[in-house]
Amino acid sequence: MSAPVFFAEPADVAAHAAGSRYVLDGPEGRHAGVVQRRSPGERIDVADGAGTRLRCTVAEVDGARVLLDVDEVVAEPEPDVVVTLVQALAKGDRDELAIEAATEVGADAILPWQAERSIVVWRGDRAEKSRARWVSTVRAATKQARRARVPEVGGVVATRALAARVRDVVAAGGAAVVLHEEATTALADVVLPEPAAAGRGPELLVVVGPEGGIGAGEVDALREAGASLARLGPHVLRTSTAGPVAIALISERLGRWAGV
Repeated sequence: MSAPVFFAEPADVAAHAAGSRYVLDGPEGRHAGVVQRRSPGERIDVADGAGTRLRCTVAEVDGARVLLDVDEVVAEPEPDVVVTLVQALAKGDRDELAIEAATEVGADAILPWQAERSIVVWRGDRAEKSRARWVSTVRAATKQARRARVPEVGGVVATRALAARVRDVVAAGGAAVVLHEEATTALADVVLPEPAAAGRGPELLVVVGPEGGIGAGEVDALREAGASLARLGPHVLRTSTAGPVAIALISERLGRWAGV
């Protein structure tokens, strides 16, 4: 069984090497020591959210203060293709369900999209509070999936800004795919960006519309910017499931699940 992940500040993680001792306290310490009741001898990972992971063994537990022996420091490479889910805002909690599951199956970044047919509207204080809720959802899903790198949640964009983002991504060697039920190309046949040999790779935008679908004008704008259309299969999925399914299929194509 994989070790549970707890997050810490990057500077704290960077200050520790194999053979050192780490004190996990604060909210994360309380979660480990009081809520989960971790005990000496158990394995715990402490991550900085940016790809560095301390593989540890619990030495002592004193309430919300957990003393860990650092067994190994692992620096996970940046994604050779940055898979970004562009999720349209949706009513209820369907958009949050989408970004939660997408994070668990491997999305590297999340971009909220104020589509024309989105019933929900992010403006002013609501935009800040809603984005903060998405950030919290993604962080919790990252821990659930035992990932060391937390996907970044961008600021909400309207269609014009999204088209500009697509244009920039394609110009930089990346790609954008709009999931659409009337597309004739299967997602399995879409050409993906060439993975980087080292360092952070090109970006792949996966665009999912709201429950009312993507407007014709929006489709035209995104295609003119360089995006391609693709379908997932013979069935029409909800906005809460389309993104995670697409991210899973793309992760498999990129070899992220090879040997798992």
